[in-house]
Amino acid sequence: MRYDRQMILPEIGEEGQLKLKKAKVLIVGVGGLGSPIALYLAGAGVGCIGLVDDDRVSISNLQRQVLYSENELDKPKAVCAAERLSALNSGISILPYSTRLTEENAGNIIRKYDIVVDGCDNFATRYLINDICIEQRKPYVYGAICGFEGQVSVFNYGEMKKSYRDLYPNEEEMKRMPPPPKGVIGVTPAVVGSIEATEVLKIICGFGDILAGKLWTIDLRTLQSNKFSL
Repeated sequence: MRYDRQMILPEIGEEGQLKLKKAKVLIVGVGGLGSPIALYLAGAGVGCIGLVDDDRVSISNLQRQVLYSENELDKPKAVCAAERLSALNSGISILPYSTRLTEENAGNIIRKYDIVVDGCDNFATRYLINDICIEQRKPYVYGAICGFEGQVSVFNYGEMKKSYRDLYPNEEEMKRMPPPPKGVIGVTPAVVGSIEATEVLKIICGFGDILAGKLWTIDLRTLQSNKFSL
């Protein structure tokens, strides 16, 4: 069977696989982070995956955005990603949204899913995801990268229910900050996105120590990794 290798794990088994099949996960941003998140969730058998991205594939993406190929340059990322994931696993549903997540559409889109995963690259979208997830009582799996460094957390989940605003309380100050440097090696989003995907699987199947109320960080130059309480 397709899922034998994960179903033999006691943390997953048949019950966990059924939970994965029934799960609906929204990925906001299908670029460097969204690529590994989407590939591993599709491979694991998450039954319905939504993909939100208004960008098109460019040549500079291919160094790290492993969902795409040279043949797809200038095509919509959400559509190309949906085709790639469907080719990987035809037994799941992939729903592309070739749009930016906005205050006007976020509520309606997020409402259809159980968990929202962050593959985006700007503060405004993260605050928006955070606030809608609080309003709709849905977990928000957060990840961010810069250069060789990355961080992951799970917001609005568990007893503490910490949010993105607990990590970055001053929204206006964060939005005024200049964009972070664009330099990054391809494996940084690969590592951080894979950790985000792991947190989604843990939430769905109900195993492990989920990063609720905690912030995990890594520096790939030294492999120094830390976990902080928020």
